[in-house]
Amino acid sequence: MKFESTNVAGAWEIKPTPHEDSRGRFLRAWCVQEFAERAISFAPVQANMGFSHTRGTIRGLHYQIAPALEAKLVRCTRGHVFDVVVDLRADSPTRLQWHGVELSADNANMLYVPEGCAHGFQALSDNSEIHYMASAFYAPLLSRGVRYDDPALRISWPMAVSLASEQDRNWPSLDTREPDFRSLT
Repeated sequence: MKFESTNVAGAWEIKPTPHEDSRGRFLRAWCVQEFAERAISFAPVQANMGFSHTRGTIRGLHYQIAPALEAKLVRCTRGHVFDVVVDLRADSPTRLQWHGVELSADNANMLYVPEGCAHGFQALSDNSEIHYMASAFYAPLLSRGVRYDDPALRISWPMAVSLASEQDRNWPSLDTREPDFRSLT
């Protein structure tokens, strides 16, 4: 695997190095040893999948607060998505910066989202699917979100938004966040 740092501290674009032959391809999707060699402590406890019927659909930006902070390793298993990480950590030198990357079933690339960061994606093709491993169990009472169109972030989504959940459209803006946002880490 090739690890490329991003402009968000601790977030990584990960590009598998597939072995291909007449049968198809084989690639490593996660390796604790390769992560540890880069000082990334990631111990997944849950795997999740998300499916979007329509291109332009946005999901996110979601995160969990302490004591259920979660890191994620995200990949696209069907179609094509624009995946985004947003740094919400109060003590981070890259606080409120974001990084986006195109993930597809064809390129098999991944995005590592560290604890204290929000995550979201936009489907760039119909019938897109993501799979991600998380380092914490889903905790509904500790789940939070950031508006995907928050003016403080100025995320450049690749296409017009065709669909977003009511919840994702109605998260409060960053300047009105509750105190747990300011002390995320």
